[in-house]
Amino acid sequence: FPFSAFVGQELLKKGLLVNAVDPSIGGVLLRGEKGTGKTTAVRSFAAVLPPKEVVSGCRFGCVRGTSLCDECRAREASGEALGYESRPVEVVDLALNASEDRVVGSLDLEAALREGSRKFEMGVLGKANGNVLYIDEVNLLDDHVVDVLLDVAVSGVNVVMREGVSYRHPSRFLLVGTMNPEEGELRPQLLDRFGLCVEISGERDVGFRKSIVERVLLFEGEDAGFREKWDRRDEELRARLVAARAVLPRVEVSGEILESIVAVVAELGVAGHRGDITVLKAAKALAAIKGIPSPDEECLSDAFRLALPHRLKEDPFEETASGRKRLDAVLARFGT
Repeated sequence: FPFSAFVGQELLKKGLLVNAVDPSIGGVLLRGEKGTGKTTAVRSFAAVLPPKEVVSGCRFGCVRGTSLCDECRAREASGEALGYESRPVEVVDLALNASEDRVVGSLDLEAALREGSRKFEMGVLGKANGNVLYIDEVNLLDDHVVDVLLDVAVSGVNVVMREGVSYRHPSRFLLVGTMNPEEGELRPQLLDRFGLCVEISGERDVGFRKSIVERVLLFEGEDAGFREKWDRRDEELRARLVAARAVLPRVEVSGEILESIVAVVAELGVAGHRGDITVLKAAKALAAIKGIPSPDEECLSDAFRLALPHRLKEDPFEETASGRKRLDAVLARFGT
């Protein structure tokens, strides 16, 4: 389904696009009830991402301009000039029952001891390099596996060590997790590690719901006009992402904007400083997407709503103290 054809869910779309422009933001968690298009949105989103340039013949798909895996380093050390080829960005799924070895990969210790070689069987993190790593129902995944994933998402490198033998390869990916809160929550420490979080619910507006049904029927009916129209919009969006990545380093944040960001985060009592940094990065990425030199009020408002809700402490005894209501109240006072 074309990404541009999605009806509503504007914050969801912005959360995905922001990470595409600045992957250092740390991914996005989509929280909401079933049947709201979370999985479809992720797979459609991958299709609008610009292709990547990777080392030819590299099983890890080392991306141009980033660190190389051990195997590509060995090729360079032997005098080989590495060539590059274009590949589309893919969605790599992580199964709920995946073991740690299945995720990080495994070393053949017998070969290491017997032959002195390091034979490495690639895991999900190897396949995810340069791609979208998608975890459906992340709240049901083993906490230890989630910890490993989030650590690698921050460092961009997967290091496997077994009995004194180590192997490392790049693993830079766009992390997207989905969950239904009715099936259990993530630990607060893990929630905070996701850069952004979007609360998703079914559209209540009758007009929106009508448009959703109409577009799905046109898509399923393989309507040529539908595909042509929305594929063209996806191409335009892809071009905007390329442009946004190029201008992101030149987006400026004034001292006044920075002061407003830290004031809002402090007012809401968010622990640590990850929230401040993520709001700043998201606001800059949103400005780059809009093609403006500095974040405006809309960019700041969206950045707060993307980066803070999952970091707010709830008061279980006071219904009016819900994170969303407190966030809206504070933003209203600060004029965003």
